[in-house]
Amino acid sequence: MTPRRSIIGSIANAPVLRKPGLRRAILLGLIVVFALLAFFPEKYRAASSLTPTDPASLGLSGTLGQLGAVGSVFGNQAAVEVSLKVARGEYVRSIVAKRLNLARTLGKSQTDTHRWLDRKIDVRALRGGIIQFEVKDRDPEFARNLVSAYGDAVREQLSIIARNQTALKRKILVELVEKASDQLAKAQSNYDSFRLQTRYSSPQAAIYAAGDRIPELEAIIRSKQVQLAQMRQFATDDNMRVRQVIAEIDALQAQLAAARSTSPGEKSSVGDVVRQSTRVDKLRRELDLAQGLYDNYKRFLQGTSVEDLTSSANIRMLEPAYVDTSRQVNVLPAAMAVMLLLIGLAIEFYSARPPVGERSLA
Repeated sequence: MTPRRSIIGSIANAPVLRKPGLRRAILLGLIVVFALLAFFPEKYRAASSLTPTDPASLGLSGTLGQLGAVGSVFGNQAAVEVSLKVARGEYVRSIVAKRLNLARTLGKSQTDTHRWLDRKIDVRALRGGIIQFEVKDRDPEFARNLVSAYGDAVREQLSIIARNQTALKRKILVELVEKASDQLAKAQSNYDSFRLQTRYSSPQAAIYAAGDRIPELEAIIRSKQVQLAQMRQFATDDNMRVRQVIAEIDALQAQLAAARSTSPGEKSSVGDVVRQSTRVDKLRRELDLAQGLYDNYKRFLQGTSVEDLTSSANIRMLEPAYVDTSRQVNVLPAAMAVMLLLIGLAIEFYSARPPVGERSLA
């Protein structure tokens, strides 16, 4: 069976490349051509970078928190993903094409212009949440203007998204503030009606004072009983002064019995105090809850105004559009030159020391 040549052997024994001098001249010429194409015509790299802004880095986190503003409608990682999505979107490309009038400059239709931008602009995320735009072109000024317009379009679109979400948030908060205001007015009306009904300017203080009446009555009765015992040592119960003290003690004990009554209908009794205190505590809780909701919703509504002012600061430009000063290499011609050089070296090595199985074919 006749052995088959390897790939390198087939190339080395091709009719054109069989002669060493001709082969070296062809390969050397191709390598030189591709090496020149790797550097000429020269291309310039233009780039810019931006990153989502943390309110803490602007010194606004405390202010935004006090006003109920979150500072950014996006989360930290979500802001990077949203920025990438917007940068690769059709709307941003249409803004860039319109600002630079690319359709007329390139002589292409709108669809072809957008496809050209999609291929031309390299949008990628770097470490630390940095988003970079990169363009390579023979015209450095055109490349810089293209990257600059792309960065500005992304920032403007993200600001529009932030303002739209803030407007939606404001609309919801306005409805919540109106409902909370109605709830607060109703709770305040119920509390005031209770005050008018009980004739208490300060219901809680008056109810607690009624609850303290029992210990006061008991102390007064004890003091009257001590006084009566002292008077009985010098007078009988028929004495007017003794009878007056006895009558006072009886009246005080009647008041104490009424105060100790658990019947809710008995005025200033334990039952009345429990019923009134339970109701006033409930009304007070409803009023405090309605007031708290109203104040919080109002604070968040005020915070939306601050979010509008800081919407353009959600994205910070780290590097304005610039042209890289380092020499750019055309990757495809450079790769072809390296590949031809490796093939040439492999052929020379094959010609100097062909495999044992292929020496009979040489």
